[in-house]
Amino acid sequence: MDKEIYVLEKAIRYIKYLQERVKILEEQTRKAEIVTKNSQVVVDDNGSSSTELQQPPAIKAREYGKNVLLRIHCKKSKGILVKIIGEMEKLNLGVVNACVVAFGSLSLDINITAEKEKESSLTVNEIVQTVGDVLQNAA
Repeated sequence: MDKEIYVLEKAIRYIKYLQERVKILEEQTRKAEIVTKNSQVVVDDNGSSSTELQQPPAIKAREYGKNVLLRIHCKKSKGILVKIIGEMEKLNLGVVNACVVAFGSLSLDINITAEKEKESSLTVNEIVQTVGDVLQNAA
């Protein structure tokens, strides 16, 4: 009987440890994620609404250690990925992976995984600002 109680107490302590760990990781995720997003619906003269990409780009950035994940939803324009990656390289971010998916005929969903150089003091805010500037200039 004592052995069963010991096993149950140990299991309860482990579950409490895991619950606390989940709280810590969720808090870190909330702090690390930055979102910029403004959306706009365009209403035609005839009263019908459309979602032509008259809206600013949406940029989400998440950082973990020296790794950065960018998720961008923007207006489709020629060479936009090359411009974004070029700016990221200027910031000493090595692009590890990039994925672009056309979302309809007017917009793109871009996911970029990058790695900061060892001594980089670059913040996620600065990365988002730089990418946002590139997207604004491409419009």
